[in-house]
Amino acid sequence: MSIEVKNKFGGIELTNDVIARIVGEAAVECYGIVGMASRHQIRDGLTEILRKENFARGVIVRTIGEEMHIDLHIIVSYGVKISEVAYQVQSKVKYTLQKMVGMTVQSINIFVQGVRVTNL
Repeated sequence: MSIEVKNKFGGIELTNDVIARIVGEAAVECYGIVGMASRHQIRDGLTEILRKENFARGVIVRTIGEEMHIDLHIIVSYGVKISEVAYQVQSKVKYTLQKMVGMTVQSINIFVQGVRVTNL
């Protein structure tokens, strides 16, 4: 499925993979995020940090009518307040999509797939 953005110069068609990459890039820039996790690995009990080229595997973009809903699967750093990290990710993703694409998001759901100890 794709999303079409129209302006006075014409139209742009964005696939969900493009939006997922933008969302993944914005999310990993936030403090307390170790990386993105695949949405399918939770059933195996393993969480693997995705590389930059696979960020779309950790993001689900759903469009219902004119509304956009996003699900993010993340891995957080040990010792951070998870609710604050989730709020910062939601704010950053919402701002980035508004600024880059001109889209508003109805909901951003955060799923914490794991906690990792990082060396600072």
